[in-house]
Amino acid sequence: MALVSTLAFACVVAAQAVAQGEAWQDANRLFRQGQLERALERVDAHLKTQPKDARGRFLKGLILAEQRKPEDAIRIFNELTQDFPELPEPYNNLAVLYASQGQYDKARAALEMAIRTHPSYATAHENLGDIYAKMASQAYGKALQLDKSNTTAQTKLNLIKDLFTGSPGGVTTGATQADATRIAVATPAPKPPVATQPEVKPAAPVAKPAPVEKPTPIAKPVPVAKPVEPKPPAKAPRNPDAVLKVVNGWARAWSDNDIPAYLSHYAPDFKTPKGQSRADWEAQRRSRIAKPRQIQVDIVSPKVVFNDNGRVTVTFLQHYRSDVYKASSTKTLVMVRAGDKWLIQQERVGG
Repeated sequence: MALVSTLAFACVVAAQAVAQGEAWQDANRLFRQGQLERALERVDAHLKTQPKDARGRFLKGLILAEQRKPEDAIRIFNELTQDFPELPEPYNNLAVLYASQGQYDKARAALEMAIRTHPSYATAHENLGDIYAKMASQAYGKALQLDKSNTTAQTKLNLIKDLFTGSPGGVTTGATQADATRIAVATPAPKPPVATQPEVKPAAPVAKPAPVEKPTPIAKPVPVAKPVEPKPPAKAPRNPDAVLKVVNGWARAWSDNDIPAYLSHYAPDFKTPKGQSRADWEAQRRSRIAKPRQIQVDIVSPKVVFNDNGRVTVTFLQHYRSDVYKASSTKTLVMVRAGDKWLIQQERVGG
């Protein structure tokens, strides 16, 4: 499992930063070149003038992790979660450090917090699955120690081993090259990132997962039972009131400057405007919602249309008012159902 780098984190907190200091830039460059001692000196110099700067503190946590000082790095990331509880990246990196120490319960709790603050954070979802798999491997290994003839536990353990050895580097962060450079906790210094490409796995080395204790081999492995075919999901009832309740909640979160609640209304496959990356789009939305002191978004004359493909189109007149800007326009939301909730998959101005 690898740490999320400063590139992804700086993108998220860009709206909160007034200026990117020269010392921070030098520290980040030195860190990516593997010059850890000099990078730490430069980031400490930056933090003397801006002690509350989230990016500087985040970078210091990464440097300490690379220097194999996990307790110091954990302290840094813990403080970031307290000062910036709306950001998921510090929680994710805490989970990486806890997992490297075998503290899987703490890693699981940290990832659940990351998902709670940012439900569409794919990296945390993937890492949480890996943590559950590692915890399962420990349980199966213990079962085999107690009963070496337990062929079912042997088969399940082999499946988990195949899961981690079947992909390069084992556990991944799920970050794209456009979002971050993957920096392993105990690997050589990372190389500078290559030109950004959407949805391309980065090429920097990652840490290998902890080896699973090999149980006593058995003579003949038991074939894996075929999974039960899942039943097709039942069609969602066509309830316009339920859809409008979600749309009004989205407008209310926007009006309240509640950025996590606002972003939670968007589907994981939301089609961002102009082909932006999801991270760039979210950073832009955070900036625009956080700047005005007062925002009021009103939904007028909404029209809900249920489509045959399972999606819903909601068209309405949107009145936006803030202390710096006022506008009215027709807005269209294309929504999809995720579990028992409707989420925004596409958003456009006009019919």
